[in-house]
Amino acid sequence: MTKIDDVARLAGVSTATVSRALRGLPTVSAATRRRVLAAAEQLQYAVSPSASRLAGGKTGTVAVVVPRITRWFFGTVVEAVEEFLHQSGYDLLLYNLGGREQTRRRVLRPASLHKRVDAIILVATPLRTPDVAALTALDLPGVIISSGTAVPGWPCVRIDDVAAARTATRHLLDLGHTRIAHISGDPDDELAFTTHLDRRRGYQEALRAAGIRPDPSLDVESQFTIDGGNRATAELLARGQRPTAIFAACDEMAMGAMTALRDAGLRVPQDVSVIGVDDHDLAGVLGLSTIAQPAAEQGLLAARILLDPLGARTLDPYAGGIPAPRGGDDVDTPTPPVILPTRLVVRESTAPPREH
Repeated sequence: MTKIDDVARLAGVSTATVSRALRGLPTVSAATRRRVLAAAEQLQYAVSPSASRLAGGKTGTVAVVVPRITRWFFGTVVEAVEEFLHQSGYDLLLYNLGGREQTRRRVLRPASLHKRVDAIILVATPLRTPDVAALTALDLPGVIISSGTAVPGWPCVRIDDVAAARTATRHLLDLGHTRIAHISGDPDDELAFTTHLDRRRGYQEALRAAGIRPDPSLDVESQFTIDGGNRATAELLARGQRPTAIFAACDEMAMGAMTALRDAGLRVPQDVSVIGVDDHDLAGVLGLSTIAQPAAEQGLLAARILLDPLGARTLDPYAGGIPAPRGGDDVDTPTPPVILPTRLVVRESTAPPREH
C-alpha cells in the first residue's frame, strides 16, 4: 500500500509538505502542489480522511445522546442524523443512556467528550445544572432535539407538544366525547424527560376550553412503552366508570391501551376511542388515529444546523424550501427553538361515543 513517504520521495519534498499540499493549505507554492498531486496520482495514493482531520485538530465525529435507543422516536431521529452525517463526511458516536442516571452522569462528563467529538446532539436528554456547565465549558457546537434542558448558545429543534396534545384532545371533543382519559409519562422514571408534562398541559387546556374540568381519576402515569400503556389502561378500567376515549401521550402507549381494552372485552372505537402522538410506523397498520410528528425531519434539520458552524459541505434536507436557521452569536441570548409542524391523522381508532 502506498504511503505518504512514497509520495514525498517521488515529488522530492518532505512528508509535511505533501500533507500541506494535499490539504490545500496556502503555505505550499502552486508548482510544488502540482508536483505533489502528480506524484500522488501516479502512485494512486489516497488521503486518509481520519488522518487529515486529526492533523487539523478535528475528529470528524459527532456525539448523539439519547435516553433509550429502543424507543421509536429516538431510533428514527438517530437514523436520520446518521444518514445526514454520513453524507457530510462525519461519523456518529452514539451514547445510549438506557434510562440510567448513572450512565447520564458518566457520559456528560467533560472527560468523556473532550477531544473525542467535534459537536454534540442531545435528544430529549434531561440535564442537571452541573451538566449544563460542563457542556458549556467544552466550547463545542451543539443542538437539542425535542424537549430537554436548554444549553446556552445551542439551538433546539422540536414540535409544539402542548399544541399537539390540544389537537388530539379537541379531536375527541369534536366527536362528542366528554369523559376523556389521559395516559402519560412516569415522573419517577430515572431519566424522565419533559415531553409528558407539555402533553398533559395541552390535554388539560383543551378540556378547560370546552368547559370540562380535568378529572385526576382519568389521568394515569406510566412509561412511554406499549407495556406502560397497557398497565395504565388496566388501572383506568379498574378505577370504576370507564372513559369513552383515551388520549395517550405517544403511539406506543396508545398501542398498549388498545391491547388492554381488547383484553377487557372492549372494542375500539365502538366502546372506547384511542388517539396517540407520533405516527409510529405501525400506527397505520393498527388503524390508530394520531398526531403525526416529523421525527426524521427533526433529526435531519438538527444535523444541518449543527454542521453549518463546523464548515461541513452539507446537503439540504429542505432543498428549495426552508432556509437553515442559525443560533445567535451571543451565547447568553436564548436561541428561539425551531418548531416543526404536526398534523392530525384520523384513522379507525376514533369515533363518536355510542350515545351519539
